[in-house]
Amino acid sequence: MRKVLFVCTANLQRSPTAEQIFQGWKGIWETKSAGIMPEPGCTPLSQELIDWADVIIVMETLHSQYIRTHFQRAANKISVLGIPDRYFRNEPKLQQELHNKVPSILERAGTT
Repeated sequence: MRKVLFVCTANLQRSPTAEQIFQGWKGIWETKSAGIMPEPGCTPLSQELIDWADVIIVMETLHSQYIRTHFQRAANKISVLGIPDRYFRNEPKLQQELHNKVPSILERAGTT
């Protein structure tokens, strides 16, 4: 299995939605999600998660900058979606954004 980590700010709306949508995608992807400043009860981003992931997909550039500044061995794994923090978990518009942007990243990463 290939491993993808989805990252947003609070691990409350966007990254958990992506984790759910792409779990088991095409039979080769295992997913997790985390936040750079998680809400209580949500998953904080850690070096362990960075090391676990083959691919790290972040919602905004600020998440990529945070990871590059605070974690090792992550820079070459990161892709930025450009999905702003204006959606609720599992909101149809968020799901559509994810379906439009994530598959091409996973397709490229799944063949390497």
